[in-house]
Amino acid sequence: MSSRFLSTLTRAEFTKLLQQFNATPDESIAFSESLDRILAADLTACEDLPAGDRSCMDGYALAAADTFGAGEGNPAYLECRHCIEVNVFPNFSLQPGECAWIPTGGFLPPGADSVVMVEYTHDIGDGTIEVRRSLAPGENLMFRGEDARKGSPLLKRGTRLRVPEMGLLAALGLTQIRVHRRPRVAILSTGDEIVPVEAQPRPGEMRDVNSHAVAAMVMQAGGVVEPLGIVRDDLEALRDALERGLKNSDALLLSGGSSKGTRDHTLDAIAQLPGAQILAHGVAMAPGKPTILARVGAKPILGLPGQVGSAQIVMLVLGQPLVRHLAGDGRAFDESRRSLRRALLTRNVPSSQGREDYLRVRLEETADGLLAHPVMGKSGLLRTLLHSDALLVISAETEGLLEGRPVDVWLI
Repeated sequence: MSSRFLSTLTRAEFTKLLQQFNATPDESIAFSESLDRILAADLTACEDLPAGDRSCMDGYALAAADTFGAGEGNPAYLECRHCIEVNVFPNFSLQPGECAWIPTGGFLPPGADSVVMVEYTHDIGDGTIEVRRSLAPGENLMFRGEDARKGSPLLKRGTRLRVPEMGLLAALGLTQIRVHRRPRVAILSTGDEIVPVEAQPRPGEMRDVNSHAVAAMVMQAGGVVEPLGIVRDDLEALRDALERGLKNSDALLLSGGSSKGTRDHTLDAIAQLPGAQILAHGVAMAPGKPTILARVGAKPILGLPGQVGSAQIVMLVLGQPLVRHLAGDGRAFDESRRSLRRALLTRNVPSSQGREDYLRVRLEETADGLLAHPVMGKSGLLRTLLHSDALLVISAETEGLLEGRPVDVWLI
């Protein structure tokens, strides 16, 4: 392997390279299975929603003109001849001076243009309803097509289907949805010192943490994991594992073997794959500088650092957005989707200009506001992962932060 890194890229430059990969093909799935899936085509309304004027309240449907001047001391009196059922279009029309009981969600009958809340009425018997306030036309109504007009655009391709979107699909009666297939992501760990989690490590060995942590983060981002296990520090064995993993996957993630050690064979193994292209080796972020990006045909290979903490930071910043992008998510790289909190830094933090620093912090709610306590430690220590619940991102233009400074922290 080369004794130097390729030109180190900024995170923004690295992200642009990730964006060049195409999303997975689409498939049709049942509406009931569509939560957190990504739409593969624009969606338009197939009908008006709601299908007619509906009541927002329990009360009485009536003509607003019949309540003109009504109030507590001067009520209007209307004759109630009908009771409307939910989701049943009324088969009658109201005449002047008439009203009809209507539940929330009930369709308005012809002749009515508003609904009076039941709290402003009194049933005085013999079908006569006392109305103690005047109404304006359209009051307490949802109008036909107010949510969506037939043929109007609803959801764009690349939209993640959350609970609100699923509610809209259900309201329109859409039982089959075209979404992007979940990306299949092959995962492997490299290193003679790595052993399976069920093994008892000998001196100099450690259990495989990365492949399991990375797998969980892939699933969290919407991918399907194809585990490849552990590959020893051998060029031929690593190349064969990469070929095997790429056959049945849309992307491949591997941890370890991305730095400049003499036994790190990742770059050489990738370079020997037919059609391989090394796109980047080195990103100006800490931890995570030795990250590798390559492509074989249309498939990305992301090489993560071997240190546990470093690998997880790179997955948060680059790996999970890549998986979401492959899944078709139109906002995969949109940083505004990050959950941010404002907090006060509780100690000085050094950093170097020219790179983005990602520092884990522990948050504490106090009477004086939210505090961010930096969790200091080496990138291979699990303790730093367990005792932190947010990341402080220090820009490449900043040279350290002072205690007491307000900072935005990224909840993780």
